[in-house]
Amino acid sequence: MALTQGKLLDAVPPLIVDLDGTLLRSDLLLETFLAYVRKKPTGVVSVLGWLRQGKAELKEGLALAAELDVAVLPYDPEVLGLIRQARREGREVVLATASHRTLAERIAAHVGEFDDVFASEQGLNLSAERKRALLVARYGEGGFDYLGNSRDDLAVWPSAREAIVVNPDAGVERKARRLAQVSQVIDSNPPSLRLWFKALRLHQWMKNLLIFVPLLAAHLLGQPQQLLNGVLAFFCFGLCASSVYVLNDLLDLNDDRHHRTKRNRPFASGRLRLGHGLLAVPLLLTAAFGAAAMLLPWQFSAVLGAYYLLTLAYSLYLKRQMTVDVIVLAMLYTARIIAGVAAFSVPLTFWILAFSMFIFLSLALVKRYAELREARSRDMHAMTRGRGYYPGDLDMIASLGAASGYLSVMVLALYIHDGATASLYAFPHVIWLACPLLLFWITRVWMLTHRGEMNDDPVVFAIRDRISQVIGLLFGVVFWVAT
Repeated sequence: MALTQGKLLDAVPPLIVDLDGTLLRSDLLLETFLAYVRKKPTGVVSVLGWLRQGKAELKEGLALAAELDVAVLPYDPEVLGLIRQARREGREVVLATASHRTLAERIAAHVGEFDDVFASEQGLNLSAERKRALLVARYGEGGFDYLGNSRDDLAVWPSAREAIVVNPDAGVERKARRLAQVSQVIDSNPPSLRLWFKALRLHQWMKNLLIFVPLLAAHLLGQPQQLLNGVLAFFCFGLCASSVYVLNDLLDLNDDRHHRTKRNRPFASGRLRLGHGLLAVPLLLTAAFGAAAMLLPWQFSAVLGAYYLLTLAYSLYLKRQMTVDVIVLAMLYTARIIAGVAAFSVPLTFWILAFSMFIFLSLALVKRYAELREARSRDMHAMTRGRGYYPGDLDMIASLGAASGYLSVMVLALYIHDGATASLYAFPHVIWLACPLLLFWITRVWMLTHRGEMNDDPVVFAIRDRISQVIGLLFGVVFWVAT
């Protein structure tokens, strides 16, 4: 009886598992490309050189040059479950991938469930017909079961005993059923519009309300054309900012996957495809700059372009430089106000710039303090990943941030005594009431951050927080009465 069971087990064909899009909710070619560009932005020239030599050389060049932590890659839990079940049944399990062998073997070692690895190497790109030919030569026609997801796998499935389709590309499941015996379809990662809303960070668009500050300061809020320009500028800036958020998430995949909450972001978790993200970036940018060029003054497009270039520099390099990062963040906040000045064609005043510089530097330091406080709460002492700070820097950051916030109050107080202020307000001294309101708000923000209750961008927090809303309303009432 035992001998019969052994023969049955031997007769069960091996389970062949594809890697990109199947075992992984990602694509290693894009993963390594993004990791390489993040590490060496000028390396695009090398990438083009590898590509001219062929896809296999491109994969090899990126696999050897990029730094990739395979332990945090987004593995599909249902596929891992199938692999472990096959192992319990005594089946041979093989990883067969068009990715480079260097990465495939590291992943196989991490998973710890594979008996063998077939992968691209030495000028061979193991995909589609090449993969099918290798598997047929090794196991014979119908001598294996195959898990895959893409159009390339359509060449392999007809030679398999059973086809298992995993999160298929559009149209792949239908074609697979015509070509092979599909025994199972795993749909563990369905597309979702909500994921795109999250990836585009539409809630962060609330920061674009800063565009309307110059209109309020110039007392022109009642002009319909100016309001229309403001709405157009709001959406153009939002589209541009979303393209930056997507690009930043693509470049920060490795760091985000090591973070307690950021690892759940759509691209880091593999719930959105990297290729779709790379396509979304230029589409969003084209929409933003196209609308701005057609509908708004050229100065707005210039500010938008400067914002994008500064953000790109921040994502690629500046965000990892101590102190430089928070100054750049403050500049990016202030860019929204300058964009409003350009959209409304109103003067850019010294007071708006000075106030913005100090208040937004304080809020940028709030972001860093919140991140470092979380790191210290997890008993971390090394430099935080992707940043230029240590958890021990908390006290200094708090001092700098609070001081910068209080300096913005001083700028507001000096504004009251400016000669130009008297011409704008009937009762300029009433604005003094705004100073204690701002003092209270800045102090409260820093106290909440110190307590670990600041879990969002501080500007977004201010727009959502009920007490901040009341303070903002009272702030507006003070200036209205002064008018």
